Amino acid sequence: MKRIYCLFFFLILLCFFSLSGCKGKKQESKPEVVSEVVKAKSVTIGNETALLLKDLKENGDYVNSKAYPSLIKASIVKESLGKNILIVDMRPQKQFSEGHIKGAVNKKFEDIPAYFETGIKPFEFDKIIMVSDDGQISSYTTCLLRLMGYGNVYSMRWGMSAWNKNFAQESWLKGVSGKYESNLENKGNERPTDLVLPELKTGLQTGTEIGAARFHELFKEGADNILITAADVFSDPQKYYVINLDRKDKYEDGHVPGAVRYKPEGTLGYPEEMGSIPVNKPVVVYCATGHNSAFATAYLRFFGYDAHTLKYGNNGFMYDKMVKQRTALSWLPFTTAEVNDFETVK
Repeated sequence: MKRIYCLFFFLILLCFFSLSGCKGKKQESKPEVVSEVVKAKSVTIGNETALLLKDLKENGDYVNSKAYPSLIKASIVKESLGKNILIVDMRPQKQFSEGHIKGAVNKKFEDIPAYFETGIKPFEFDKIIMVSDDGQISSYTTCLLRLMGYGNVYSMRWGMSAWNKNFAQESWLKGVSGKYESNLENKGNERPTDLVLPELKTGLQTGTEIGAARFHELFKEGADNILITAADVFSDPQKYYVINLDRKDKYEDGHVPGAVRYKPEGTLGYPEEMGSIPVNKPVVVYCATGHNSAFATAYLRFFGYDAHTLKYGNNGFMYDKMVKQRTALSWLPFTTAEVNDFETVK
């Protein structure tokens, strides 16, 4: 009997120590979770900025949709002539009068908001095609219009340079260059660690009102400060925060000194990504052709960044390298193959 009591007592002690051991393990795991929470950095977002982000998200999140970027080939525009489309040519009046696409209307950059709001009924058209000389200003404009809900607006890829060789000779064919290929770097550059978004101060109460105010303000500022040349950037790269929107392998093969790579998708509209872009320094965005970067630049300026798109993209400073590695890295250098021989009217 005494032996049974001893065995019973031993089992009770064993259970007690087993339970104590389990509790100890739970207590040891807690500090790891807490430390992870402490290390996670939050993004500083002002109230108006948060309202605008929320409004855009709820209304389709254009920059992360399948419709982004909204580009259309010149050949598709040509096939659509005579159908229910509208072509808005944003070039200076002198260039427009020297030759334009049949049926196109000529509008200044600053006049675009009023034209869409009171000059036409935009949704009566199947497509509205924005056109500029090289396609970058029209891409910038198209992004802003899309953010305002004009879902039938497109930018013609390569601009009028793709329509006729006469325009290409004065724009893209003149603008491509390999001048700064020897200045490229291959090392990766880190993003800033402080996460903050620009603070908008329109004084308005809803995301829709704030967006409309920013839309009108950006057109009022004009188009002179949107583009930046390779000569400006390479003369003092450290003056700017340079954003590269290429694939990783392309970025690693050579990029603007100091450039930081961001993914073409999954950056815009994401506070934890956008928050690493400095709010107190000029920002230069570039891609292979300048089209995607023009869309991205519009979105960043919409949120208050001092952003600029690099004219002609990689084509403007490493063109020869792009031609040589066209197959290996799937580069898109502008060549005469992109130029059509479509008719223009005066």
